[in-house]
Amino acid sequence: MSPAHEDHPEDGAEQYAIAPRRVSFDWEKTPLHWIPDEPTATHVINVLHLLLPAGERWFVKVFKEGLPLVTDQELLKDVKGFMGQEATHSVQHAYVLNHLAAQQLDTADFTKYVDFLFEKLLGERPPLGAPIPPREWLRFRLSLIAAIEQFTAVLGDWVLAAEGLDRAGADGVMLDLLRWHGAEEVEHRAVAFDMYQHCGGRGRSRYARRVAGMAVTAPMMLYMWVWGTAYLIRHDPELAGRLRYSLAAHNTAVRKGLLPTWKELGAAVPRYLRRSYHPSQEGSLRRAVEYLAQSPAARTAAAAIVRAGT
Repeated sequence: MSPAHEDHPEDGAEQYAIAPRRVSFDWEKTPLHWIPDEPTATHVINVLHLLLPAGERWFVKVFKEGLPLVTDQELLKDVKGFMGQEATHSVQHAYVLNHLAAQQLDTADFTKYVDFLFEKLLGERPPLGAPIPPREWLRFRLSLIAAIEQFTAVLGDWVLAAEGLDRAGADGVMLDLLRWHGAEEVEHRAVAFDMYQHCGGRGRSRYARRVAGMAVTAPMMLYMWVWGTAYLIRHDPELAGRLRYSLAAHNTAVRKGLLPTWKELGAAVPRYLRRSYHPSQEGSLRRAVEYLAQSPAARTAAAAIVRAGT
């Protein structure tokens, strides 16, 4: 059994197939502040919708470039399942952007920078004609995806257990989107890492590039998240400029259980940098699978497949 198929130690090891679920969500009744009376927490989480449509399209493009390098058939199946899930995530988060725009919160002035980051700076060719060999440029971008997926696995496991969101009366449709997505992040938590390890060369250079990928990813994600939250709060039509993003408000939301703690996020970095680390140690696959079995959107998608086959 490959590491990609090992479950969290508490769950035991088992074979697990990764496949996309063709979900859909009805946003008509979801309010702008989908966590009632919590605009800061709402918009901290809403940054996902700013980053993921372009980011997850980019994941798929980079993995397509890497497919010819994959010689392990088991990994190849997982990579294709990962690509299908990420493509679906991108589409569903883009629909949320449309919903925000319909509520007079247009994000185009921000997402153009996100598009530039993924399509130009991290595109198929190095920016500004940098003399980086194509194979090395691909390996570097795979290292970035593996590092990003470390955080998405942590966030996915967090949201599945975030009872504070339920206590706060968060919108059910948004919670289902976040938890369906989070569960799938836990499902495929090891695929990007395994893809990088498979294609990233050998020995010290492979580990050094993994470290470099995290060294770029962690500060960039923090910067983009703070910038994105500040943008959303500043342009929120219901706030009309009365509020600004602040660390104090953020930490208040953390204490209420509406956001992950800084320790939870920060501790993901040294874990990832251990030479012996593997993402199968992150989160609980059992919890993810249990949620997917009860998710309204996932159940509807599964029923549609059954109906189509009869």
